[in-house]
Amino acid sequence: MTIKQIKEQKALEKLNNEIARVSKLYEYEDEARRQGFNLIAGVDEAGRGSLAGPMVVAAVILPPNIFIDHLNDSKKLSHKIRERLYDEIIEKAVSYSAVCVEIEQIDRDNIYQATLSGMYQAIKSLPIQPDFVLTDAMKVKFDDPIETRSIIHGDALSASIAAASIIAKVTRDRMTDVWDLQYPEYGFAHNRGYGTKLHLEAIHKFGACELHRRSFEPVKSMLSNQITLT
Repeated sequence: MTIKQIKEQKALEKLNNEIARVSKLYEYEDEARRQGFNLIAGVDEAGRGSLAGPMVVAAVILPPNIFIDHLNDSKKLSHKIRERLYDEIIEKAVSYSAVCVEIEQIDRDNIYQATLSGMYQAIKSLPIQPDFVLTDAMKVKFDDPIETRSIIHGDALSASIAAASIIAKVTRDRMTDVWDLQYPEYGFAHNRGYGTKLHLEAIHKFGACELHRRSFEPVKSMLSNQITLT
């Protein structure tokens, strides 16, 4: 074999392996379809554990077994690939939505209840309503006749949930880029609101800004003796 033929063979093997990996992500969707369901949505969030900003919850209905190269849990993908997949998912999806769960609701209701509410709203916001919903670990009751199934680590095991995780992550990351311009001292473009060492040091030094969640530790304790930036 020539060097060119070897490279082509390796490229084909890589593509076939990727097709097989992505196909496996449709096992839960295929099982739901065998049970008679047709419109299967995946729902996931971004920013649940963040110390600042709203949480974004997304829902996606994909066509059956459509191949999307690199489709995976958003946390396992590079920024560049997530941005590409965001556009491809929107283009190919049967229906999709993304909703914000605001800071005030998170602080008032607690993050668990706010997440349940966000998932419910994301599904209700879909232009085309599903008859089956796959969620990442969270057990959510949707209006009849929508059935639901909770999957542990669903964003790495289900194509629909993985797609929702990418929509949620990219949407929220774009928001944090704006926050970074508004409050550059906190480094939101890099920490995305999570409690990195530099972010915590910034809160100690500058206090909390209006984006910080007052009910989250260590922000709650830090605020007791520090100023709030508005």
